[in-house]
Amino acid sequence: MDETDAHDYGLIWRESGATIWRAVYAYAGGRREVADDAVAEAFARAMSRGAEVRDPIPYLYRIAFRVASAELMQRRKEDADVPEIAVDPSSNGLPDLLRALTQLTPAQRAAVYLHYRLDLPVREVARMTGMSVASVKVHLMRGRRRLRELLGGEDEP
Repeated sequence: MDETDAHDYGLIWRESGATIWRAVYAYAGGRREVADDAVAEAFARAMSRGAEVRDPIPYLYRIAFRVASAELMQRRKEDADVPEIAVDPSSNGLPDLLRALTQLTPAQRAAVYLHYRLDLPVREVARMTGMSVASVKVHLMRGRRRLRELLGGEDEP
């Protein structure tokens, strides 16, 4: 592997591509095409930068989230409709959760998904998203509070 091929992106895609895609999908509120485009763009940018990318996984997350964010802002300007999320109706509360997640800000969705679904510690969520640890904690707290309101969960002590 020469300097321009500093990382094996084929291997990174096989090992982490689906996980990155699911995180961006959650961040984008269930918009499949946004997740597809953002992850593809992140990999393309990482591959074009070669050895400049020291730690590819966090770089891919950050770029994918940024691309998805820009796409969501553009779409918001064009159309304020929230898309329907296709889910299995027998999936025991999942449709309600997915609808509730669309009511969070993208940063809250990313923090909640990465922390609770991927079981990443707050520091790792911060590293993956490019946010500070304090920002991640705020997004988690606000995201949990909003989900509790939307889903009718119990108040924390």
